[in-house]
Amino acid sequence: MLKYLKRYCDILGPSGMEDEIRNAIIEDIKDSGCEYEVDPMGNLTVFKKGKKRRDNKVLFSAHMDEVGFMVKYIDDDGYVLFNSIGGVDRRVVSGRRIIFCESNTHGVVASKAVHMQTPEERGKCEQISDMHIDIGARSRAEANEHIMIGDCATFVPNYTEFGEGLIRSKALDDRFGCAVLVDMINQDLEYDTYFTFNVCEEVGCNGAREVAHRLRPDIVFVLEATTAGDTLGTPKSKRACALGEGAVLSIADRSTIYNKELLETAVETANEKGIKWQYKNVVAGGNESGEYQRTASGAKVLAISAPARYIHSESNVLSVNDMQSVADLAFAINERSFN
Repeated sequence: MLKYLKRYCDILGPSGMEDEIRNAIIEDIKDSGCEYEVDPMGNLTVFKKGKKRRDNKVLFSAHMDEVGFMVKYIDDDGYVLFNSIGGVDRRVVSGRRIIFCESNTHGVVASKAVHMQTPEERGKCEQISDMHIDIGARSRAEANEHIMIGDCATFVPNYTEFGEGLIRSKALDDRFGCAVLVDMINQDLEYDTYFTFNVCEEVGCNGAREVAHRLRPDIVFVLEATTAGDTLGTPKSKRACALGEGAVLSIADRSTIYNKELLETAVETANEKGIKWQYKNVVAGGNESGEYQRTASGAKVLAISAPARYIHSESNVLSVNDMQSVADLAFAINERSFN
């Protein structure tokens, strides 16, 4: 899993620009004996034949896109105004280094300097609509030599191993899930299994909705990163989940009430295999599960997540052990028949 993770995290791929990450995944699975196709939206769907057939169609899902930014205006002095792609907290944007996907142009996100702020403005975080990107241009014409309206950007790749078994990077949500699925596809499987690498999860789960209509799975396991709350000053009752405590199993979030039968199966499997796991004890967030649950003929769904600090920022932080727990649990669950 880890041999794929850094390469995937370093790829620039905000929602709507997943071509490069999809091509990297195809390169890594094409010799595994699987069948794959890319639909008109850009979702990559994979079928891997196992030793046995199932009566039910089981799907493992991850999304390829990451949060980012889109150019909306370039002013006369060459400064770039922008919108966010996906749920980016404005508190983690100002002062960050970004890179434009189309041209590899680098820039820095800027906002009004503290000594220029009024007393009313001080201590408040500016709206993203009031920030701008400085690419070193001195005019609109000079900026247009490198970028144009509609161009997209992400945080500069910064994959780093630090602490005791921790990884910091942009886009760990959900390149981690992609790496786990690729690792599964490249192993011998007990049962026939479907996999999907979806587009545009960060802007409304549109890719998963198309896959649900086309594939009509009976059971779906979504591999995701989810917000860890084990940060300074947060009481344990509100932490949702914590790094180092294993794979996260959700009971409900803002878009889904997860299937109790699948949840019990996951808990039973984890305990049997000695895989570390934890409940997500706060109803918050959401992911592709909701689309699979309510689209087309519907499906039983369960999210298996890795806890991530500082999610949707330039420095997501995940534990290698937690990621391995998710991978181990996903593989062990897939050894069940679900007939």
